[in-house]
Amino acid sequence: MAKNQDTVSVLAFEKKLVPSDAYMYGTQWDDRSLATPLSLMEKSVRGTISNRLKAAIKNDPVKLNAEVEKANLQTVDSCALAPEQDTLKLHFTLKVLGGVQEPSACNNVLFKQSYASAVRDYIGKDGFQELGKRYALNIANARFLWRNRVGAENIEVQVNALNKDTKQSWVFDATQFSTKHFNYDEPKVVELGQRIAQALASEDDFLMLEVNCFVQIGKAQEVYPSEELVLDKGKGKKSKILYAVKEIAAMHSQKVGNALRSIDTWYPEFDDVETSAGPIAIEPYGAVTNLGKAYRTPKDKQDFYTFFDKWARGAELERIEDEHFVMAILVRGGVFGESDK
Repeated sequence: MAKNQDTVSVLAFEKKLVPSDAYMYGTQWDDRSLATPLSLMEKSVRGTISNRLKAAIKNDPVKLNAEVEKANLQTVDSCALAPEQDTLKLHFTLKVLGGVQEPSACNNVLFKQSYASAVRDYIGKDGFQELGKRYALNIANARFLWRNRVGAENIEVQVNALNKDTKQSWVFDATQFSTKHFNYDEPKVVELGQRIAQALASEDDFLMLEVNCFVQIGKAQEVYPSEELVLDKGKGKKSKILYAVKEIAAMHSQKVGNALRSIDTWYPEFDDVETSAGPIAIEPYGAVTNLGKAYRTPKDKQDFYTFFDKWARGAELERIEDEHFVMAILVRGGVFGESDK
């Protein structure tokens, strides 16, 4: 526990991986010269009652029949390729920023100095090579497609570095890379990872990437933009609202970013077949909301704050993997101040 005079009540870091929204277009796998923006369609559907029922209803056949006869009317958004199109094109940009050596806000000079020293030591040992490779793999394996990745016959990822003095391009067959581990040393992935690592390790440099992903899923097949969070469902006429920007179906930048930072294979349960969630997104407590579980708890001393409070004040961590995790959180960004009470 930090001493009072060593408390950092104001501490914040800006995110260093900055993706744009991902826009959706329809095209053909064999002829991609024409890609048309995908728009949302509104449907009114008559569903059935399928939720759990009260005991008084489900144990009475007459009441049960009366309940299931009721129409479950819904208005929903959907999105699909045109009848002649068999391929989804997803387009986004990603900016990789340097400057992790400097917090965006810090009210303790001594802490800031010890933190900067710890970062310099990390860059000297690893140079962000491991993190850069993992971010590159999550681009190469098209993890950012989420549900759109399932059932695809072919997936091609085209990556262009747009920096005017160091332009470079890569093409990946995403089906050749698993999303369950990072045990790859494919030369193009390593090369892209080195470019990302170089930007992250710099003090004020950046890397601008353009990503175009082509996914062959079949003619007229449904695609899956991000779903909007409806806070007050009682007042809205739709039960499902999808995301679009200027009438182009899209995925939230937050969802793209979550996929890119799903690199944490260092949490204790990763190798446990029964409880592992595979690579999880970088989060201070290893939170996986759809599973309702935190994989990095303060009780087990595996959370970000346990590691960071020691490491940033000059103490050595037991494993280099723990340093990777800490640095990945700082790349993610956030507000990490301590209570001054």
